[in-house]
Amino acid sequence: MSSAKDLFERRQQRVRARLRRKSGGRPRLSVFRSHQNIHAQIIDDLKGVTLAAASSLEKTLREGLKSGGNVAAAKAVGKLLAERAAAAGIKSVVFDRGGYLFHGRVKALADAAREGGLSF
Repeated sequence: MSSAKDLFERRQQRVRARLRRKSGGRPRLSVFRSHQNIHAQIIDDLKGVTLAAASSLEKTLREGLKSGGNVAAAKAVGKLLAERAAAAGIKSVVFDRGGYLFHGRVKALADAAREGGLSF
């Protein structure tokens, strides 16, 4: 019987395999969600480099947020990431939800990134 971590990693690899087939050379917006924080980064998989990143651990966001692990924090991270992507000249990405459901904090981050100008 597989552990929860093994099942999560299998889901994560399945999502990333689909993204590789459909990405068309676009960078990947990857989300990591923990209980207390949320992190997002835009990655160029062809070069293996991070183009832009944002996290609820950043000092500018921590001061304005009650908690780093709620929907409000996810919206703030998505908005900040979209601003940094625009500054780096990135307009279109593929969204990598990892092994997480597209619900709650993950969806809030995605919606805020779309409102900030990213298309996916």
